[in-house]
Amino acid sequence: MKVVLRSDISGLGKRGDIVDVADGHGRNYLLPRGLAITATDGTVQQAAAMRRRRDLRDAADRESATTVASALTGKTIDIKVKTGAEGRLYGSVSAADVVAAVQDQTGIELDRKKIEVPDHIKTVGEYSVAAKLHADVQAFITINVVSK
Repeated sequence: MKVVLRSDISGLGKRGDIVDVADGHGRNYLLPRGLAITATDGTVQQAAAMRRRRDLRDAADRESATTVASALTGKTIDIKVKTGAEGRLYGSVSAADVVAAVQDQTGIELDRKKIEVPDHIKTVGEYSVAAKLHADVQAFITINVVSK
């Protein structure tokens, strides 16, 4: 069964894609939930319009992500934390801490789910953290963990 996807579905395709799915999957899951419509001549034209809009939105998102990445590149973000003896932290630095520090020091708002913090930052020092801003754009942020 050929269907036109009305939303992005992991493992199947993106909005506007024409995909071939099993009859049962289309009839029992995709069509009743409004995730897809049956592919006909009219819907194929509609799918082309969906893809064009998706591509324009994707290009705009990529451009804004590139701008944010260039603003973050080369900056060092200081995170002040409580420490014990020998520079060990009480707890660890999380993605939420990194997002809050970036927001305070640069005014750039990031999504904590898109921040990849290396294995448990539990000591004072300098670390590199990856921020996935777009599927094609990734920025590396240097964070400096210091004691209060």
